[in-house]
Amino acid sequence: MQFTVQQIADALGAVAEGQTSLTILRAAEPGDAGPTDLAMAMSPKYAEALANGAARAAVLWDGADWQALGLEAAIFVQRPRMAMAGITSMLDRGQGIAPGIHPSAVIDETAEIGEDVSVGPLAVIGARAKIGKGSVIGAHCVIGMDAALGEGALLREMVSIGARAQIGDRFIAQPGARIGGDGFSYVTPEVSGAENARKTLGDQGDAKAQSWLRIHSLGAVEIGDDVEVGSNCTVDNGTIRNTVIGSGSKLDNLVHVGHNTRVGQDCLLCGQTGVSGSVEIGNNVVLGGQTGVADNIFIGDGVISGGGTKILSNVPAGRVIMGYPGVKMESHTEIYKAQRRLPRLARDVEALKKAVSKLPPSD
Repeated sequence: MQFTVQQIADALGAVAEGQTSLTILRAAEPGDAGPTDLAMAMSPKYAEALANGAARAAVLWDGADWQALGLEAAIFVQRPRMAMAGITSMLDRGQGIAPGIHPSAVIDETAEIGEDVSVGPLAVIGARAKIGKGSVIGAHCVIGMDAALGEGALLREMVSIGARAQIGDRFIAQPGARIGGDGFSYVTPEVSGAENARKTLGDQGDAKAQSWLRIHSLGAVEIGDDVEVGSNCTVDNGTIRNTVIGSGSKLDNLVHVGHNTRVGQDCLLCGQTGVSGSVEIGNNVVLGGQTGVADNIFIGDGVISGGGTKILSNVPAGRVIMGYPGVKMESHTEIYKAQRRLPRLARDVEALKKAVSKLPPSD
């Protein structure tokens, strides 16, 4: 896989100068770049390292003096991270999964396999499952009965898709992702201490110890187009209705989405975020790493949570929140500043108490 500087610039809709016929084989950090690499020097801070490498071409910020940096060619971009999306897409060499169906794959005779589908070693595809055109199924993947996978999907190794899951086009699942496990839903024959504690905010009452009975998951998982899920991400089946992930949403590694939850379109759920059951999440929501979401609440469109936030109640659209419990970020900042002042305040109060104790008694 190789491109000229000009070809890359054209694909980005960017301007290139210098010897634009130079061949590029890969992208590299400025200090590590060789003669056939495209150095990612998109700001003056990164460009300083060009002197430590051997790059002939680089991606630079608008207005940079590429000749003064010792380069033979340059591509100029206005939004570096957007340019990174295009460049990495062009230069991605993939995982080297062989075309065709590996002889060790187990595919039910009633499954429907589209054109140009690749299936890796020891993959299993269940009865009546449908695999869309151009999809790639990695080694040791399992696709359950009656599941449907759209066109152009990429399932890395050891991904599992549960029975009846419905997944749109261009789905990407990283190693170990689990779509369509049963929901975590249990009940006791009589009211439990956990139910009492939740209702009273702390009092278990006199509930006796009981065994937990399983509530089965009759729903499945429904995923839109252009969704990506990270390694060891889990999305549980719904109890009655389907759990839903909207088109364009991206779930990071170790994200969990509980049963019955509905995630809107173009959401970002960052690493180790946990969403409980029956949550309604709007469109364009960003949940920072390790965000925790309580069950049966609503999060409006465009909400952003900082890392480690615990969302315990409904959040209106457009709000930026942080903390435990999640509050407006500016409120959390004030609370944090006040907490840092508490040791000094305690010392001041102690000093005042001593001073007051030494005062003569009033008449």
